[in-house]
Amino acid sequence: MSSDSTLGWRTRLGDSALPFVDSRIYTERDIFDEERSKIWRKSWLLVAHESELPEPLDFRTTSIAREPVAIVRGEDGVVRAFLNVCPHRGALLLREPAGNLEQASPSGSPKRITCMFHAWQFDAKGHCLSIPRRNAGYQERLECSHVGLHELPCEVAYGGFVWVHLEANPVPLREYMGKAFDALGPHLEAEPLEVFHHHKAIIRTNYKLWHETNSEFYHDYMHHFNRVTSMKQPGYHERHYEAFPYGHATVSSMEVKYTAYEHEQTNLAESRDLSFPLLERNGWKLLDLFPGITLNLRGSALRIDTATPIAEDQVLIEFRGIGLKRDTAEERERRVRDHNTIWGPFGRNLPEDLLGVTNQTLGMWPGSEGLHVLHGRQENARIHDELGLRHYYSEWSKRLGRSASDPYGEAPAHAAPTPLRAGGAR
Repeated sequence: MSSDSTLGWRTRLGDSALPFVDSRIYTERDIFDEERSKIWRKSWLLVAHESELPEPLDFRTTSIAREPVAIVRGEDGVVRAFLNVCPHRGALLLREPAGNLEQASPSGSPKRITCMFHAWQFDAKGHCLSIPRRNAGYQERLECSHVGLHELPCEVAYGGFVWVHLEANPVPLREYMGKAFDALGPHLEAEPLEVFHHHKAIIRTNYKLWHETNSEFYHDYMHHFNRVTSMKQPGYHERHYEAFPYGHATVSSMEVKYTAYEHEQTNLAESRDLSFPLLERNGWKLLDLFPGITLNLRGSALRIDTATPIAEDQVLIEFRGIGLKRDTAEERERRVRDHNTIWGPFGRNLPEDLLGVTNQTLGMWPGSEGLHVLHGRQENARIHDELGLRHYYSEWSKRLGRSASDPYGEAPAHAAPTPLRAGGAR
């Protein structure tokens, strides 16, 4: 038995050629707080799909880095994003997860966003339209034009997804994505898409651990379904990663053999001739976007994961299933069945991933000295290479100004950990 402390064990490992990260990047509050300001406030984030706002005056609400955000489709058809707080006294404006402004709220007027606290009213473009007794209270010192809602950078792109950034004048969305969508984009932009499934889960884990389940495929050993339909099939081990600037990465395709999965209550073969535009039958492509978005296209359905960190050990994940807007009733039923069989709350894969990351969380506790978490598999960027993880934490380290493998600067110079390097550095 070793008499080393955990720190000694970890530091000694750093002498080897195996890249790793320090588990404290998942557990410590100060690091989480820094991530919120240096990463989440400074990234383009996917918050919805335009099909979830189909009509004028539809809205959805969410939060980014603890900032309440409202996404509203105006009467002019334009989708905009605002901080979902009243500029008067900071009260939350829209309190439902989704809805439409056509009907009057109990405290307001039709087609208006009304603060329930003091009845200030705004239109769907964020303009302040009414301040009760404004002249009596503010005289000429405050005009409605002075207090519109704070509008955020917002774009609809890459197949109708709604992207929002908290900072003014960010890097343009197309520059931020670069060529990351080159492989997946043609399938998303060939025809209008539509969300057919949406559920949320609060998971007791760090958001990065969840994102890692989509950034490495070595854990397919955990998934019986993936083992028999993919890992044992031709082409699986030839799939490869490609890294892009800003921490994004893609995984190339293969043909999944669904007929290899046998279960008395599940006949997967009968519906697997349905696909996405321009995608080979039963193809499988994946795109990871920094810091917590995954687009996973497999056969007939597209799955989207978006993370909203709540605390260092808690994350809200939103899962969306997406098909084609033109689907017939029969096609939509088949896409829903295909999606839910694998990725629904009781599907073949999703619960296993949830078990994996919560089990990791049980092995990492706040205040510990820091375990090593290996990211050292190197297989020429093939499917079990951990390049996706190394590339992610290279960007993470750049953004925070900390080494993911030595976040508190404790490693002595002679035992400095192996740098987490990957392609795509900007």
